Amino acid sequence: MAKYVAAVDQGTTSTRFMVFDHAGLVVSVHQLEHEQIYPQPGWVEHNPMEIWERTQEVIKGALQKNGIDPNEIAAIGVTNQRETTIVWDKKTGKPFYNAIVWQCTRTKDICEDLAKDGGQDRFRPKTGLPLATYFSGPKIKWILDNIPGVRAAAEKGEALFGNIDTWEIWWLTGGPDGGAHVTDVSNASRTMLMNLETLDWDQEILDILGIPRQMLPEIRPSSDPKIYGYTPKDGPFGTSIPVCGDLGDQQAALVGQTSFSPGEAKNTYGTGCFMLLNTGTTPVPSKSGLLTTLGYKFGDAPAIYCLEGSIAITGALVQWLRDNLNFYNFSKHIEDYARSVPDSGGIYFVPAFSGLFAPYWRLDARGVIVGLTRYITKAHICRAALEATAYQTREVLDAMEKDSGVRLTALKVDGGMVFNELLMQFQADILGVPVIRPVVAETTALGAAYAAGLAVGFWESEDDLRKNWAVDKVWEPKMDPETRERLYKGWLKAVERTFGWVE
Repeated sequence: MAKYVAAVDQGTTSTRFMVFDHAGLVVSVHQLEHEQIYPQPGWVEHNPMEIWERTQEVIKGALQKNGIDPNEIAAIGVTNQRETTIVWDKKTGKPFYNAIVWQCTRTKDICEDLAKDGGQDRFRPKTGLPLATYFSGPKIKWILDNIPGVRAAAEKGEALFGNIDTWEIWWLTGGPDGGAHVTDVSNASRTMLMNLETLDWDQEILDILGIPRQMLPEIRPSSDPKIYGYTPKDGPFGTSIPVCGDLGDQQAALVGQTSFSPGEAKNTYGTGCFMLLNTGTTPVPSKSGLLTTLGYKFGDAPAIYCLEGSIAITGALVQWLRDNLNFYNFSKHIEDYARSVPDSGGIYFVPAFSGLFAPYWRLDARGVIVGLTRYITKAHICRAALEATAYQTREVLDAMEKDSGVRLTALKVDGGMVFNELLMQFQADILGVPVIRPVVAETTALGAAYAAGLAVGFWESEDDLRKNWAVDKVWEPKMDPETRERLYKGWLKAVERTFGWVE
């Protein structure tokens, strides 16, 4: 009798495998980081083979930790860093090039060239996305144009493209020995190649970018009773388990937070920060710099759409202070430094390391610290780094309210940074609404597990999942409105200073 559902959660900086019980509680978890590769300024890469090795290690580690029998796992879901692009050899499984990470800005010239005809919103009516270095389509074009032999292999059907979900599912279901080459609607909607209405690859856009259709995966539901494929007996599980759930990490968190009704929103604090608002079965075009994207699709039910505000650098800023400037040895120590001062000393830190994402979409922006005086210490910089996450979230929330006409009354939060008490209190203060953390804050993996479990009947319905959601902590706003608006006005002024840095 199956007792568990599991999920591979492949993120920007690490991979983990999590096992959940029927109540949605964590039974076992194992997590490992992988290398961040920076070949030149603005370029970010990962080694796809290292990611697959880490995936196998965390699966074995989580199973061993609590003596879990793989035969007790009903289904496996996958969730992933979105937009990160891999092209690999169908016969050998070897990548033609490193994974080009979502944060990478090398496709700036491609995006600007495409924008000459129709502007930055050239593909937005079909895809819900602006032309930006963030998305997979221009990254695929870069690999096809710059890596010898890849275009010829793609045209022959020997080269496969996938975001990380596709890569992981292909290997989990056998790799070169018949692995399933699939993606789901949520990940496909991040490529800039999928039509929001048809939920299929858009031939006109493929032709403009010069991408052969045969290299693209089949688009499937996020929770698929038809099953993508099964784990092979000689794989990391040693037994046959259905792989039938797939969601991009932010959409997985929406499902993990059980935000199934239109108007429900969640914000995930990870490497970047991503707020999603469920808009129901109709795509809502954004006039305020947000993305129109797929939330999820469960089996044959209609697809659910979202508005999304994507922020590139939040947790990555904490890591940058740790790794590049050696401010502290462990990321959690940023809170100790930040608490040692009453405020940020009048400075603002705008981390536009990859340009600015929502709601600006400025490829020419770069990071700044403004307002520096001799008074400023390391502690003030730490505090300003945390506050930057809260300010960026406020900008996205303002855009969301403008687009949707819905006034948010509370914000559900998840991800690694939600255990930073100082940040969560400041977030509530700068938004002026309560911030709510659920009992299971790692909702990304939980959402992927939910998608897989629904596909095989481990959970019967969305109502089953709603019953699992429970509040852990609520932060109420304490800041007076005058202070809130004064601080926020300073932030908006600081953001303007980042514009136009790259000629």
